Amino acid sequence: MSSLKVTEGEADFNVPGAGKPCKTWYKVYGTLPHPHNPPLVVLHGGPGSTHEYLDILSELTRLFDVPVILYDQLGNGRSTHLPEKNGDVDFWTVQLFVDELHNLLNHLNIHDNYNVLGQSWGGMLASEFATRQPKGLGKLVIADSPASMPLWVKGANELRKGLPQEVQDALNKHEAADTTTDPEYIAATNEFYKRHLCRLDPMPQSLLDGLAWMEKDPTVYSTMNGPNEFYITGSLKTWSVIDRLHNIQATTLLINGRYDEAHDMVVEPFFQHIPKVRWVQFADSAHVPQLEETERFMQVVWAFLRS
Repeated sequence: MSSLKVTEGEADFNVPGAGKPCKTWYKVYGTLPHPHNPPLVVLHGGPGSTHEYLDILSELTRLFDVPVILYDQLGNGRSTHLPEKNGDVDFWTVQLFVDELHNLLNHLNIHDNYNVLGQSWGGMLASEFATRQPKGLGKLVIADSPASMPLWVKGANELRKGLPQEVQDALNKHEAADTTTDPEYIAATNEFYKRHLCRLDPMPQSLLDGLAWMEKDPTVYSTMNGPNEFYITGSLKTWSVIDRLHNIQATTLLINGRYDEAHDMVVEPFFQHIPKVRWVQFADSAHVPQLEETERFMQVVWAFLRS
């Protein structure tokens, strides 16, 4: 990995209503422009996580010479934080993050030829971006993402039924009482995560790092999502892209894990409505197959990008 060319930088991002100058921090593995392989722009999850748990995608650069671009979305990680906007649903919108992606593509001068991989919330964002038929978008990878938040909640409720009864009881009790910061609730949440977020024990440090950033500044996650992955109270609660998926022109790869919190039922609308699409499931993974089945993940993504 040490021999890889790695470049870090910041893109100025003019955000009306932010009240201060904003920057998007990014990292590029490999060389831009590349003579043969379009860069792969990677969108992290959350909303409110950071790029660290997707750093593993630099394997695509090391193995196959694909330039990989990672960045921390506004409000997260090394990009500009806006804690004063906590709870401001009119500020933290999907469109804000679509605009940020366009801004980064322009800053890197790759807007004419690139591919996009979005993971979890990043896949929701990627699908929204692709429905607008942006110029230069070649291929699209939607990994471990729902096509609709009401479906996500329905899928999560199905998965919760598989938890031990005392864990279900703790979740229900604290959600009803709005005491979701209680240690008992957090412990019950972690039981869900062990089964449906990441099955590796211990969890990889890169995933813990992303979760730690969200704990440090929960502004974006709490405003758009809510307390956790399956109790959705934020502005995305009613979000759906299903009625616009037919607008996606990019050839698309869908990915999820057999044990994924992105349950098959939440992925299926992508498969039904995107015109050019294929779907690959990872048999030994939950929500982060890039970490749980790294070698196969890289092979599947590379085969798709080069096809």
